[in-house]
Amino acid sequence: MDIRTKQRAVVEALEGVKGRDIVVFDVARQTAYFERVVIASGDSTRQVNALAASVQDKLKALGAHIVGVEGRRNGDWVLVDLGDIVVHVMHPAVRSHYNLEELWGDKEVKVKAKPRTKAKPAAKRRARAKTARPRRRK
Repeated sequence: MDIRTKQRAVVEALEGVKGRDIVVFDVARQTAYFERVVIASGDSTRQVNALAASVQDKLKALGAHIVGVEGRRNGDWVLVDLGDIVVHVMHPAVRSHYNLEELWGDKEVKVKAKPRTKAKPAAKRRARAKTARPRRRK
């Protein structure tokens, strides 16, 4: 699986469970072990665990290999290792204490959302057609 596809899936999984302050860093030049670090915050222990579970479920569904998960019992900081991406999900207080952004934050990656096509509902098209002015004949 492509690294961009995988990181987009991670961000979508975190956004789906209302993860806050999601950042992605390209760390390929800093370490040989992985290419991306994703950091996100959750407001409660339950939400932190739900965010980590959401990442696991979404990537398993896409066929990605989950190398390991650490910290689920405590719930203040959960690390999900996806091989080439490491996801840190933590409480805001823990996040500010450890300040991982300073450690990994050389190059932030902008994650582009998948382009979504807007289909106009049939009811809107019909309503618009009814209110349109009739053409004049010459």
